[in-house]
Amino acid sequence: MRILNYPEVGASIAPVPLSGGYHHLRHRALIGHGRDTLEAAGAALTEWRMHRAAGVRIRTRADRAAPGAAVECAIGAGPLRIGAPCEVVWVAYEGDRIGFAYGTRRGHLACGEESFVVELGADRAVWFTVTAFSRADRWFTRAAGPLLPLAQRAFARRCGRVLASIATTATTR
Repeated sequence: MRILNYPEVGASIAPVPLSGGYHHLRHRALIGHGRDTLEAAGAALTEWRMHRAAGVRIRTRADRAAPGAAVECAIGAGPLRIGAPCEVVWVAYEGDRIGFAYGTRRGHLACGEESFVVELGADRAVWFTVTAFSRADRWFTRAAGPLLPLAQRAFARRCGRVLASIATTATTR
């Protein structure tokens, strides 16, 4: 039985209009070129290394993203650490596309979904895309107003930089 806290499960999988009533985010960053970059970035992404390198504490029993995997993301330090219970809702391990999305579970400060995908284009460019829809789910997160979408956008940018660095380091060894 799923304990996700929003009804539009899987809505981040396709490039269609996202669900209404939510803040929407699409961030795309070029992270390199070639199949080696795609594979290095895809592994870092689906094995949680990108999140950890971006400063997110990840707790999960899953070695890599798989549908149904419970994931506890946490940011901050010590008593100011904020936990975010999520569940992987879809994965893509396709020829030129690797990624996953997790959705928020009960107890999360927001509700919605966020996907992380790397794709190899026909021109051999490797693009990282974050797609999300979310809204505050607690009174104090609603009171934060535009701070949460700004933080989410900053996190997406950081993930792009971190993933580019990981992929570059892996392909230059």
